[in-house]
Amino acid sequence: MSERFSRVTGVAVLGAAVVGAGAVAWLGARVSLLLAIACALLSVGAAVALEGWLVTRSRRSERVATMPLAPRVVMAQTRGVFAGPVTVTVLIPAHNEETRIRATLAALHAQTRMPEKVVVVADSCTDYTASIARAWGVEVFRTVGNEHAKAGALNQALGEVLPELGDNDVVLVMDADTVLDRGFVEAAVRRMTDDRALMAIGGQFFGEPGGGWLGLLQRNEYLRVSRDERRRNGGIVVLSGTASVFRPRALRAIAAARGTLLPGRAGDVFDTVALTEDDELTLALRSLGALMISPPQCAVVTEVMPSWAALWNERLRSRRGALENLAAYGVHLHTYRLWARQLGIGYGVVAIASFALLLATIAVSMESSTWAPLLVSALSVFAIERVVTVWRGGWASRGIAALVLPELAYACFLGAVYVKGVIDIALKKQPTWQPMIPDSGRLGALR
Repeated sequence: MSERFSRVTGVAVLGAAVVGAGAVAWLGARVSLLLAIACALLSVGAAVALEGWLVTRSRRSERVATMPLAPRVVMAQTRGVFAGPVTVTVLIPAHNEETRIRATLAALHAQTRMPEKVVVVADSCTDYTASIARAWGVEVFRTVGNEHAKAGALNQALGEVLPELGDNDVVLVMDADTVLDRGFVEAAVRRMTDDRALMAIGGQFFGEPGGGWLGLLQRNEYLRVSRDERRRNGGIVVLSGTASVFRPRALRAIAAARGTLLPGRAGDVFDTVALTEDDELTLALRSLGALMISPPQCAVVTEVMPSWAALWNERLRSRRGALENLAAYGVHLHTYRLWARQLGIGYGVVAIASFALLLATIAVSMESSTWAPLLVSALSVFAIERVVTVWRGGWASRGIAALVLPELAYACFLGAVYVKGVIDIALKKQPTWQPMIPDSGRLGALR
């Protein structure tokens, strides 16, 4: 994909969102609001039908050269072949994680189905991360001359691990700040055993306790992402970098396709250029026809950002990374859904800003006795939706959702991050933050 296309990607998405918002407003004003809604629903229906056709097409594909991971291809190649029982090798990339690695390893040791092998990938650690890992009885792999953060560390570790693995020896890649649900490994093994065409399983992530109001807002966001995944019956949009399971066949196919069918350097599993490696790896698997799911039984708890500045950096990286990854892959049948989601995010930025402006305009220009019923009605509908979508989070989550304004401010903050990412891409501005080993692309293409 050309550099010019990459540069205008964000602006094109945000511009299309603004045009779409204007079109809906024009329809509502010139024709009727009902007609505008009907057009929107018709578009959604067409998108769902197209997606169903694409999934069926991928499952039935026989194009081994361009879609070697398509279910029909995999089923044909593995028919009548028993590669042994499913085993699990865990890779945990870690950079100075002495304060969190204990909880991560404790959760692994508490699994209802223990992994066969656990490897902490110590990348330029200057603390006691490696010592703590050895004390827990797990292997430690030290990177050598790695300059590519998490992606580079995992590429080095996979270079040692992959040649030793058979087709059923799955790899669980998880962050050092992630705590697995006790049944995560057992559920993943069961899924991989029951469906030999399944190439990857993504974890459904939830926020850890603490963090005050900011932590609560992030946990609500994660709850809504998980709810969307459950409503898709495990259908996946982006594999979570917090914890995901891969078949060796999938990882080897990606490494073989780099530099030809896929962006990146030949032989690398993870693209070291991508800002959000989990998002890019999902695109790679999609392009090769892989079947992926995110079942609710594979739940994980991950950290929440402790400050607005940290959250800004994390989300700026994820938003920008998602757009740059799409630019690298271009527009085709396997990326249209993610392009549509980016368009939806841009439209959401416009909608939230317009809603906030509407509230401010009403409050300033109308008498309290006139605008109060209208405002209360609008906020009540919004509050009900907010509360219902985080109901599983308990009363604290429901309470902050019912207040509306904190989550509205949070949404405006995320909208500002998105716009900043678009501007940075357009101006070809280099990132000023240091890439972090823990995944920061969890929400890049999700919301």
